[in-house]
Amino acid sequence: MAQSQLHMVADWERQKEQKLVQVFQLAQQFAQDNKQKLSGLENYRLDYLREAQLLAKQGVGSVTFGQHQQFIGKLDKACEMQLHTLNQAVRVADQRRMQWMAQQRKRKAVEMLLDKQHKAKLKREDQIEQMMLDELSIQKFIRK
Repeated sequence: MAQSQLHMVADWERQKEQKLVQVFQLAQQFAQDNKQKLSGLENYRLDYLREAQLLAKQGVGSVTFGQHQQFIGKLDKACEMQLHTLNQAVRVADQRRMQWMAQQRKRKAVEMLLDKQHKAKLKREDQIEQMMLDELSIQKFIRK
């Protein structure tokens, strides 16, 4: 009875681990997506900055140049916000990884206990079989 309950616990721990793996993978993917968004924003900002420098060299008006500077400021703010989101996503992914690893240790502990119980059962069965063989040998010896 205890063995079957332990098997149920082991199955439950495996299922929990699988769910945590999926949650970790989603968090990791979210972090990766945010990293790509940040990279895209930074590249766009650099391109826009180069364009603004070219316009400045060509002698563009102060109003237009001011608008470009204002937009670059907005891009800086967007990059800053995206970096914050990325850092938060990385922290969450690390937390999910730690939860998964803790669950993995639990699962392994239960499986180790199951294995230990299985080995003990086999040992008991071997001992019983040996006792029966010894008893048969003694009976044969007595009959002779």
